[in-house]
Amino acid sequence: MKPINSYLFTTLLLAFATSACNNDLDEKIYSEVTEESYNYNNAYQAMSIGYASMRGLISHTHYYMAQESTADAIVMPANASGWDDGGIYKRMHLHTWNSENPQMNNMWNSFYSGVTNANRVIDQLTVGKIAVPNGVTKEALVAEMRAVRAFFYWMLCDNFGDVPLITDRSDELLGKTARKDIYLFIVKELTESIPTLSEDRNTLMYGRFNKWAAKTLLANVYLNAQVYAGESRWEECLALCNEIIASGKYKLESSLSAPFVTENQNSQEIIFAIPFEENLAGGFSAHMFSWHASLKNKVNMQATPWGAGSAKGVPQFINTYDPDDKRLAATWMIGPQFAVDGVTPLKGSYDQAGKNVVLTNELPDGLYTGEAEGYRMNKFEVKTAAMGSLGNDFPFFRYAQVLMMKAECLLRTGKASDAAMVVSEVRARAFTAKPAKATVTAADLQKGSSYQYGYVENYKVVEPGNAAAIQYGRMFDELGWEFAWEGFRRRDMIRFGVYTSKSWLSHKPNGEFRAVFPLPQIAINSNPKLEQNPAYQ
Repeated sequence: MKPINSYLFTTLLLAFATSACNNDLDEKIYSEVTEESYNYNNAYQAMSIGYASMRGLISHTHYYMAQESTADAIVMPANASGWDDGGIYKRMHLHTWNSENPQMNNMWNSFYSGVTNANRVIDQLTVGKIAVPNGVTKEALVAEMRAVRAFFYWMLCDNFGDVPLITDRSDELLGKTARKDIYLFIVKELTESIPTLSEDRNTLMYGRFNKWAAKTLLANVYLNAQVYAGESRWEECLALCNEIIASGKYKLESSLSAPFVTENQNSQEIIFAIPFEENLAGGFSAHMFSWHASLKNKVNMQATPWGAGSAKGVPQFINTYDPDDKRLAATWMIGPQFAVDGVTPLKGSYDQAGKNVVLTNELPDGLYTGEAEGYRMNKFEVKTAAMGSLGNDFPFFRYAQVLMMKAECLLRTGKASDAAMVVSEVRARAFTAKPAKATVTAADLQKGSSYQYGYVENYKVVEPGNAAAIQYGRMFDELGWEFAWEGFRRRDMIRFGVYTSKSWLSHKPNGEFRAVFPLPQIAINSNPKLEQNPAYQ
């Protein structure tokens, strides 16, 4: 069993306890201990609840697949085993979601749960309600919780745009603050907190914001500043990336799979992870919503994947890979599938009943597919005897991303040759059989994308749609190949001007306003000061 930090284990217990409910509205007093009378003996236990909301993000009806299934690399169509669920996944692909899609409410609730818990812990630390351990200062712990709060406000800013800015424990209902002001708040919080944060990369700081994780967060915010605030901050992002690199704390793994295996907590590439453990800290189930049920026997799983699975690769994206790129097979499950013995073919149960399961790079459209159509998730290891929740920690930030942010900033500031050197460094481990292919040039990065966009019917592109070249399209492609299944694609597409302008599979452009999601209707109903985002009203 993977070891899990004690403060994280406490998080799980607290998160479980606070999520429980019953239908009896009469208050029962089980203890005379109140928040005012209770003193935490362990600051890390108190702080862990600020991180607790992050685990819920990595779900098929939450942040994770909202970033992927609304983009052009992964789609979640229905099939004979189901996966329509009232059209909630279909609408994400088509960009026809509304304020009642569960993804909106799930994101909103988790993001604001994180904000609320961070506010509470910041207050309790500040007034001395939480005992501070030896060897660390109250200021450092407050700075860490400010970074946690900034993370959740980044999620809110990125996904919803204008949102209420709540920085204390008041119960007052607030209206929305402009997206640019949310962005400026995030920058201020991180800029002021980073100097006080721990520089350690060790077990105690794992899954927490140390100085380097906070700098990576701020670099991401600067990378997207043009989207959030209408102003580019390439140089600021570049400076932070260089500081992280110069720290020497992290490096690229020689193996593509190392950051994604079950026991990945010691990966030197992971800068900030959301920890999972199959028994004590579940919730990461990418295999369950992507794999075909027959794949249970591929690794003798203890759980059975859901039906024929749903989340799968968009063929137009798969076709952009170089055949010699090892990331293709490392990311996507391809071709004939066999039981754990490597010999016995796995069989279909629906439209392919009794036939060998052969995963193909073919989708008739993005709405309804055959049970064996589409490549499936292969990026995160599914160990032998895996359960319904994986024990792999989710690498939210890793060193490869710092390098690619640096490369993009260099490219956008006229230093294409330097950018090419960095991209080539990241590509090297994906082309060990043909190392010459790892090298890209300045001219390469300034080419358009190799993605053949267009609207698909019956397996063929029938309408090309907007065929305008994508500026720095090759850089955009490089990000897709490196970070598929990691929750980056929506944000990258928006930054490169693709998300609301191009057609892919069954998706056609459906309005610039789709670059942010609508506020969940339940939130608007409960707060008369909230206004729905424009065009969703």
